[in-house]
Amino acid sequence: MTSFDWFFVAAYLILSFGIALYFYQRAGEDTSEFFLSGRAMPWWLAGTSMVATTFAVDTPLLVTEIVAQNGIAGNWLWWNAAIGGMLTVFFFARLWRRSGVMTDVEFVEFRYSGRVAAWLRGLKALFFGLLLNILIIGWVSLAMETVIDRLFPDLTLFGQAAFSVLGREMSAALVVTGGLILLVAVYALLSGLWGVMVTDLFQFAVAMGGTIALAVLVLDMPEIGGVAGLREQLPDETFNLLPTIGGAAEGAATFSLSALAFAAYAGVQWWASWYPGAEPGGGYIAQRMMSAKDEPNALFATLWYTIAHFCLRPWPWIIVALAALVLYPDLDEPRAGFVLVMKDVLPPGLLGLLFASFLAAFMSTVSTQLNWGVSYLVNDFWGRFVRPDADEAHYVRVSRVLTFGVALLSLVVTLFLDTIAEAWGLLLSASAGLGLVLILRWYWWRVNAWSEMAATLAPIGLTVTALVLNVFGVQVPGLQADFPLNLYSVVGFTTVVWLAATFLTRPTDAETLDAFYRTVHPGGPGWTPVAERHPDVTPDSGLGRLALDWLVGVVLVYSTLFGTGYLILGWTLWGAGCIAVALTAAAYLWRDLQRDEISLIEMKEEKDATEER
Repeated sequence: MTSFDWFFVAAYLILSFGIALYFYQRAGEDTSEFFLSGRAMPWWLAGTSMVATTFAVDTPLLVTEIVAQNGIAGNWLWWNAAIGGMLTVFFFARLWRRSGVMTDVEFVEFRYSGRVAAWLRGLKALFFGLLLNILIIGWVSLAMETVIDRLFPDLTLFGQAAFSVLGREMSAALVVTGGLILLVAVYALLSGLWGVMVTDLFQFAVAMGGTIALAVLVLDMPEIGGVAGLREQLPDETFNLLPTIGGAAEGAATFSLSALAFAAYAGVQWWASWYPGAEPGGGYIAQRMMSAKDEPNALFATLWYTIAHFCLRPWPWIIVALAALVLYPDLDEPRAGFVLVMKDVLPPGLLGLLFASFLAAFMSTVSTQLNWGVSYLVNDFWGRFVRPDADEAHYVRVSRVLTFGVALLSLVVTLFLDTIAEAWGLLLSASAGLGLVLILRWYWWRVNAWSEMAATLAPIGLTVTALVLNVFGVQVPGLQADFPLNLYSVVGFTTVVWLAATFLTRPTDAETLDAFYRTVHPGGPGWTPVAERHPDVTPDSGLGRLALDWLVGVVLVYSTLFGTGYLILGWTLWGAGCIAVALTAAAYLWRDLQRDEISLIEMKEEKDATEER
């Protein structure tokens, strides 16, 4: 790193804090401004913020490891989630914006009634806002430590390479990472969501620009020889875009799945499990949808996010990952190949720019996690159970204190995280079956708080039971299968449990259901008993057309994904064909969404006239 490189890093940090200071006064007006930007966010900013947040510093490193182990097709471990992403676009984005809640945890008491709804809200606020949040920040911090350690292998602070904190060794790289976390906490508590989102836009531009430059430069290396050189030096199976169903060639870098495993990924995981920042369930993606200035902006924000997240963003990472396989074929830690390519390929100035892009990826993720998690702690725990009668100024002060406190806690947790291996599969297993309740609560009046409580606890209990039985060597057929095959048993068990809880307990109070229906006016036959009590409310219609839009949207995502990849890899005919399909799907959706936007305007006018009467 030369002085020219450090100039880019310093300029990036100064500009980020400048944005935070600019929005300081606006964020302090009330909690709606602090957590939801006053519900005035345009679609392009909200959608780009979603993409920037999911561009964590560990993501390109993880993609590098996946490509090294399973080829390009290994990315289906997360590409399959595009199906659920498109479900959000057409079935949930407008409903979240229409609900008017501050957080998706507040939604619990908006949709359900009774003491169990309050318990569920409080538990989810602490679990998601505190426990899960600091674990995610700790996870991302480990990846940032890896980047700093590889770029600066001789880094020492105060003459030491490592320190002892709470009985754990803390490397100099982790000390620097901890300082970055606290810096992020400062600008997140200063700026609120407006500052976080505008900074996300800037950070996303820096991060994507840096990774695209790296991909172009590494292809120009004589050792690589462009895409043609990659294809000559790596096995053909490495470039497969689809997983192999069944066996794979011995020693080949390809992603092989059994038919049952493929069905679990493509047909079960995307709707059955909850995972951070995605539907079903809300998270910071729902926070962005609720911050949009209206329903069409919420929909288009989520559509842009889904396309950019799955189709466009991964390809620079994949190119660098393929080049790392050629340049460093015997790495013990394949994920470190991305950082080594940075060190060996980039000239002065560009190395600083890409390091700044890693800072951007890290800081955008941490800032969102802090703002999102603290919104639960303040709105759904402190403001609901501790100080429900305080003024807005009090809640903003508490928000800023908790932002810094959560940052400190996450740094402590990072000290005790040794590995993230299998953590994602464990999380998806421990929430398998909950997703169906989170979907149906919008479309079936009979789902109640006990349904969601049972669906939350049942898979956790079953997953813990499986782990305990493994310790004692006890095997139960189907229960202890590896992920994703275990989804079948966990989802089946959870579904039976929550259905039983639903029909063995009283339904949500009619008053709560009526208020929800009049605010959200959900459609479908699942609300018929409630709709009969409110003939003056026009519910959403055309669910069949939305289902068709969803399927066309899925075609749009995967044809864009494949088309971009085929064109980059030199299969021009296949790429052109996929892009033609994508353009056709996009034209259909644009026409349909324009018609839908007109109907939404008419519905809003009708609702306003009814309220006026």
